[in-house]
Amino acid sequence: MEGSANLIGLGLAAIGPGVGIGLIFAAFISGVARQPEAQSRLQSIAILGFVLAEALYIITLALAFVLPL
Repeated sequence: MEGSANLIGLGLAAIGPGVGIGLIFAAFISGVARQPEAQSRLQSIAILGFVLAEALYIITLALAFVLPL
């Protein structure tokens, strides 16, 4: 049972970045569909958002294994 709460918390914490990444790329596709000429500008912003969302999950992953419970 030791450490199980950390992994349950990690699983629950994965929901946020997953939803965030989905919203980021949905907005990117919608933006490119409306204004194809702005694709290069929107793509860099979408990748930055993806990196920030993934960084949040990676920090959570590290905390789940480091913090004792």
